[in-house]
Amino acid sequence: MQKSVEISAKTVDDAIAKALAELGLERDDVSVEIIERGKKGVFGIGAVDAVVRVSYEAPDEKAPAPKPAPAPKAPAAPKAAPAPKAPEAPKPAPVPKAPEAPKAAPAVRAEGTQAAQTEAFLRGLLEHMGVQAEIIISPREGGGLDVQLAGEHIGAVIGRRGETLDAIQHLTNYAVNRGSDRRAHINVDAENYRAKREDSLVRLAEKMAAKAVKYKRSMALEPMNSYERHVIHTALQDYEGVTTSSTGTEPNRRVVVSYVKPETKKEPSGYKEWC
Repeated sequence: MQKSVEISAKTVDDAIAKALAELGLERDDVSVEIIERGKKGVFGIGAVDAVVRVSYEAPDEKAPAPKPAPAPKAPAAPKAAPAPKAPEAPKPAPVPKAPEAPKAAPAVRAEGTQAAQTEAFLRGLLEHMGVQAEIIISPREGGGLDVQLAGEHIGAVIGRRGETLDAIQHLTNYAVNRGSDRRAHINVDAENYRAKREDSLVRLAEKMAAKAVKYKRSMALEPMNSYERHVIHTALQDYEGVTTSSTGTEPNRRVVVSYVKPETKKEPSGYKEWC
């Protein structure tokens, strides 16, 4: 379901940042329409706040709620009630062993921190992939975790254009954040691949922004994953004369760099007479 909110602040960037903070979303998850760019005024007189409309998709997936259904399995214990028949043979003894197995799994999850859960999940995943790699985990600025994978045959972890690395990051975030009240973004990288890719994406973004300004029209980039689109949005958020938005559906979702006509500055009342 498409929803939108209007937020005002001193500048467009402040209004966007304020909206993202209130919605708990990232820049790539929303489309931004600038309603009013705002004015500083003269000596603070006539200042007008910037106003933006932020549109986003409101998910309504609360389907996981039915998962408690497995709980009814507990009544299986009463089935062990045939204990009265036990006098014939001590076979009911194995029944208590069943409850012991479920207790072990929850205990492991409850004790582990997010960093420990991340390392445990990645070790198991890399083992299944047949890849040996060193896992280095450190806290991220602003919250979350940074994970670096290092090893000899790390190319299998990166994949074509980083697709395998993106899949590993997606699975890690899902596994660690599932059922957690405090969601943390986990960034997974291998041999600094993302930093190198980010540099090339920033150069591409600036090149397309220059074209949009030169030809005064919108420029659509090739389809990208959410991480790459986020890099483009961030690279151009302060670029004069353009704005960015995402369009389309996965896996063909792409960034559109749009030309924004500069506002004509109005002369203050009585300016000509004073001059």
